[in-house]
Amino acid sequence: MHRSLICFIPAAGLGERLRPITNHIPKPLLPLMGKPVLQFVLERASALEVDGIGINLHYKKELIEQWIQYSSFKERITLFPEDPILDTGGALKNAESFLSGSTFLVHNADIFSNIDLGKLLDRHYASGNLATLAVHDCPRFNHVAIDERGLLKGVGKNYPKPEAERWVAFTGIAVYAPEFLKFLPEGKSSVVDAWLKAVYHGHAVGTFDVSGCYWSDIGTPAAYAATVLEVMKSSGETVFIHPSVQGCSEASLDGYLAIESRSVIERGSALRNCIVLPGSKVGMRNEKSNLPVSPSVKGGEGGLLYEDCIIGPGFVVPVNEAEGGRTTDDDVLIGIGGSDRRYYRTRRGGETVVRMQCQPGDPDYARHLEYTRFFRKHAVPVPELIEEHPAAMGALFEDLGDLSLYSWLKCPRNGDQIEEMYRKVLDIAVLLHTTATDHVSECRSLQERVFDYGHLRWETAYFIERFVEGLRNIAIEKPSVLQDEFHRLAAAVDAFPKTIVHRDFQSQNIMIVKGTSPRLIDYQGARLGPSAYDIASMLWDPYYRLEGDMRDRLLDYYVAGMSGSDERFDAEAFRRTLLPCRLQRHMQALGAYGFLSKVKGKKYFLKHVPEALRMLKEETALAREEYPTLYKLVSRLWE
Repeated sequence: MHRSLICFIPAAGLGERLRPITNHIPKPLLPLMGKPVLQFVLERASALEVDGIGINLHYKKELIEQWIQYSSFKERITLFPEDPILDTGGALKNAESFLSGSTFLVHNADIFSNIDLGKLLDRHYASGNLATLAVHDCPRFNHVAIDERGLLKGVGKNYPKPEAERWVAFTGIAVYAPEFLKFLPEGKSSVVDAWLKAVYHGHAVGTFDVSGCYWSDIGTPAAYAATVLEVMKSSGETVFIHPSVQGCSEASLDGYLAIESRSVIERGSALRNCIVLPGSKVGMRNEKSNLPVSPSVKGGEGGLLYEDCIIGPGFVVPVNEAEGGRTTDDDVLIGIGGSDRRYYRTRRGGETVVRMQCQPGDPDYARHLEYTRFFRKHAVPVPELIEEHPAAMGALFEDLGDLSLYSWLKCPRNGDQIEEMYRKVLDIAVLLHTTATDHVSECRSLQERVFDYGHLRWETAYFIERFVEGLRNIAIEKPSVLQDEFHRLAAAVDAFPKTIVHRDFQSQNIMIVKGTSPRLIDYQGARLGPSAYDIASMLWDPYYRLEGDMRDRLLDYYVAGMSGSDERFDAEAFRRTLLPCRLQRHMQALGAYGFLSKVKGKKYFLKHVPEALRMLKEETALAREEYPTLYKLVSRLWE
């Protein structure tokens, strides 16, 4: 049964604690990876199938009106301008004719959270409360007193709370029965006063505890920076660069970066852990720069380094770590990949290093250290091993920074720059597949680990279990026929010549150091297998689609490198191994995306499924005569 529901979004605030940022952008339009926070709120409200959305406006209302006019929500929104501003209670009273016909949800425009609004509504409907406030335990804001039943008893530090009651914080999200409006006076007023007035008259103002959910009140620069960081992490990203940004290909980038629309980065500038607001110009140390020097801006070689700050049109705001922004304290967790292993950035002397922490009994721990020593001995560019702590299953490594090839590619670059970087990466592959392979007897644990028929069959079983059945819920129509095709595919790939292969040789496992030098990470899974598996992983990478002609040139470059380094290399035979290895690789990748998203809860891997599936469809079409059942299955997955 559909219940009538209205959503009201207070968006009139001045944003005084966010100045100078809000001198240019009203709080509701602050961008989070290209989307205003208001859009996130509207998307969440729309998922509830609301009958209408009201928004009050005051500060910079023309900018908000303009954004709404071009949004997909405009037909559903009713605006309530205020002059003067009416405060939290007056805003609702001003919209009384809009709100009085149904239950209404109020969600502040500057709140970003993953609170389950559907469960909040269910609690409200089941309780019979006049109002139900979403609350949580947040010591900085715990000013709401509730009893053991969760009913409101008082608000404010001066309220004499009995021992049977406890303090919680209001999240800025609540559900109200329309009768609540009668407790609001005309004109400017506070909704808190109306809560207390309703309680005084015997009505139940209840609460719904959402402690443990992510919640941010974007009220300060540090809170805004922390919210941007959370959105990036929950999206599986460390870098966001809007397609309209100019000049970032000539800048030095590192750390977490959000560079928003219409920004210009002057050549020679360097940014680390920064947010660049729309329309900003990040300049060098010359007359072109419109940004002042602040504690977050340091001199570099020819340019300026902007670090741990928010950059806007004509201003720089340092992020205050103590208020919840990015922290530079020891042991900062880094990395957003699929592994359960943990990596922390920590200080050692005057420099940073990376501390790897493995789970007890992790078989990859000792292997990682042994592989590191072996690869560095033979000039494979992996991080230096600084210290080993076997008793604690830890180790210290050289800090390669935060910029992966995957993130480096997010900056608009010309084809020559991209191709040059990929050639450097393929040089690493040649080194692995020739020099390191020739000395593999020096690394016993690697020599004994073979990517053989059994592992290849495991990959295709993983694809069926975790992706086809686990994620797509598709039943296999002819399992025995399909298994025969997997048997023939694995047998064919197992028969190919074997070299050392990284086995996950893709853009997220290549770090770009100082903007130009690729270095290899996450290599503890290396085995002896067909070299084409690594090349398929890199040149047909679901994380980044290479233009077809460029891929062909890069493939030729790799073949030439192998031919010049190993007289035994058979170029034609190698090219014949590519398609079977591509089939194996993309089934493995889709299995991993299914496992990581559904079992590990890392939903951001789902965004890579369409590209991996597109590639697998292309490959099964090319191999249709050899593997017809697999072709039909993948065609069903694509539907």
